[in-house]
Amino acid sequence: MSGASSDDGVAFRRETEQVVNEIAQGLRTLDAGVAWFSGLAPARRQEVLREVGGYAMQAHITSADGRAGVARSGVKPTANPSVMICMDPPRYGFAGLPSAEHIKAFRVLVSAFAVGDTRRRETYCRGTCGHSWHNLPTAPEPT
Repeated sequence: MSGASSDDGVAFRRETEQVVNEIAQGLRTLDAGVAWFSGLAPARRQEVLREVGGYAMQAHITSADGRAGVARSGVKPTANPSVMICMDPPRYGFAGLPSAEHIKAFRVLVSAFAVGDTRRRETYCRGTCGHSWHNLPTAPEPT
């Protein structure tokens, strides 16, 4: 049997989780995250966009978080991903955008997630959080 194993999928989701949370916590720059994302095959990029969309939903991002994320992302506010994340409620489905928009979508989605997740870390999870992804080491481990 050939093809990717389910272990590969789990490892890739963990890598995605690590990269995105490092960006959200300021341990990795957005540009470094974009470089990682850009190196992925198109199907993997779609997986990442779906995964990060799920993170954003779990962080309960708002349209205000979306606007703040767009401002951080460097993407024009009129670009499709920017408009989607600023709607009330924010729209997802970034993986369904044309592949030419995936990098913009990643920038916007990760930036909006960073805003919403930071708010949650500073309020809901402050001092009592047991989420491993909210307690990353201060310096990322070499990859």
